[in-house]
Amino acid sequence: MSHALYPLTFQPIFKDRVWGGRKLEQLYGKALPPQTPIGESWEITDRLEGVSVITNGPLAGRDLRWLMEHHAKELLGDSQPCAGRFPLLVKILDAQEKLSLQVHPPAHKAAELRGDPKTEMWYVADATPDADLFVGLRRGATRAEFERRIQDGSVAKCFHRIPVQRGDSMFLPSGRVHALGAGSLIFEIQQNSDTTYRVFDWNRVGLDGKPRELHIPQALASINFEDFEPALALEAWAPAAVGETRRLAECDLFTVDLIRRRTLEPARLNGNRVIVLAVTEGQLSVQWEETVCELKPGDFCVVPAACANSTKVRAAGATIFLQAIAN
Repeated sequence: MSHALYPLTFQPIFKDRVWGGRKLEQLYGKALPPQTPIGESWEITDRLEGVSVITNGPLAGRDLRWLMEHHAKELLGDSQPCAGRFPLLVKILDAQEKLSLQVHPPAHKAAELRGDPKTEMWYVADATPDADLFVGLRRGATRAEFERRIQDGSVAKCFHRIPVQRGDSMFLPSGRVHALGAGSLIFEIQQNSDTTYRVFDWNRVGLDGKPRELHIPQALASINFEDFEPALALEAWAPAAVGETRRLAECDLFTVDLIRRRTLEPARLNGNRVIVLAVTEGQLSVQWEETVCELKPGDFCVVPAACANSTKVRAAGATIFLQAIAN
């Protein structure tokens, strides 16, 4: 059966950030604009601030917005759109400095705050020896202490800090306060939303030389003050038909697995939902009929639901990749 769609690759969209760097160029050979600190590469996005353009096959030059308007059923299958848009927003973040301490509003608060909820997960693809995350509250921190420390600039002391290394992963439901510390490169898979409330920005100025806006009342309304010292995803690997798999995140919005392969034997994808593949180490070949996408570290591919059951993936030697399925 012939489909209009096939496994798709997209042009990344680079975002300059005061905390960014040049790691995306060094590690993955991405063609960054010169002399600019690039903090985010939006790899798969269907948002007003940036829409991904297809780079392979007959649909090259079309974008994800067009796909959602003309081929949503073939693309998504049983996956649910997010307010009419593609359900996931997928990025790589290069945190050369600490990000602002922030929170995304939970679903039950978002409408009243005129924002969108955002649940996300982080996979640490590269890290310096002293890289860390700020995630959730340290045990015993109270809302009163948190508010007091916002006033005196010491609110970071309320956060739970976790050292991280390559291969670590953290799930971030809406309402969980968080920030990337300096020194990590993160693959971020999230609900398609971009509402962020900043609590504290380390008293720095933005790229325009002005302090960046804080959103204290909205943040306080959004933070889960019962969320103490969350743990990283378990290191548990399970055998799969080909290679091994490790569940990193599972929620009503998406499921993310880390998959490790050492053999050339192909494995077939399955299901009737849209799948995002992201290579972190090695090389992965994604094949559907005549379409073949060769992915190296830092490369992403969207497998439409209509092709999922007849798409094969094959690793060239030792390869690790993320597989995100939109629910």
